[in-house]
Amino acid sequence: MAQLDGQIAIVTGASRGIGRAIAETFVREGARVVICGRKQEVLDQVAREIGPLVTPVACHVGRADDIRNLVDTTVAEFGRVDILVNNAGTNVAQGPCLEMDEGQFDKMVDVNLKSAFRLMNAVAPGMCERGSGSIINIASISGIRPQHHGMLYSMTKAALIMMTQSYAVELGPMGVRVNAIAPGLIQTKLSEYYWKDDARRDSQVNRQPVRHLGQPSEIAEAALLLAGGGGSYMTGQTLVIDGGFLLSSI
Repeated sequence: MAQLDGQIAIVTGASRGIGRAIAETFVREGARVVICGRKQEVLDQVAREIGPLVTPVACHVGRADDIRNLVDTTVAEFGRVDILVNNAGTNVAQGPCLEMDEGQFDKMVDVNLKSAFRLMNAVAPGMCERGSGSIINIASISGIRPQHHGMLYSMTKAALIMMTQSYAVELGPMGVRVNAIAPGLIQTKLSEYYWKDDARRDSQVNRQPVRHLGQPSEIAEAALLLAGGGGSYMTGQTLVIDGGFLLSSI
């Protein structure tokens, strides 16, 4: 039997990169997956490519009404949400700390942090009533060590890790597990600044014991562990998947 047979999942930011890889992996394991992103036509194409177990719903995660529609549409069609993956994020506000403004601060919080807060609060009550559920937040190693000229990204990802732990403490007794994944450098559109330039990419990869550029599929397999029975004794954890980049001896 597939690991997620019959499960209903929502994966945000799933039109490409890590989100799409997670959706593909969940479908492979038998889940019905509702994917979201900002552009319906792009989501429709992704759904066609992955297969009939995928339902595309346009949603800007920085907007409360869009999030409510995403959850309501999922519940109306499938009756529940068993798995939530908060993957959507942005890193548009890069630069020195003293050059960041309040508009950039607010946008980073809305997209990277408040969206996860809103989605967890929307789906967790149903999970608690049923006594089961898995929530997975995609954080970053930048939430563990500060990213140079990336204060707002690091700040929001650090807060997401703490939010993960807080929800895990409170929801665990009701049967709901809440975990995070902290990827290192993964070959996605969001991180192309770091890997498209050969010198910049090699500088980071050569500091890793595992000396290859991380792939979205490698994060997706970790998400599968946390979503399925293999992670049944795990909650409040942050899985660091970075090829060993954070090891201080390198």
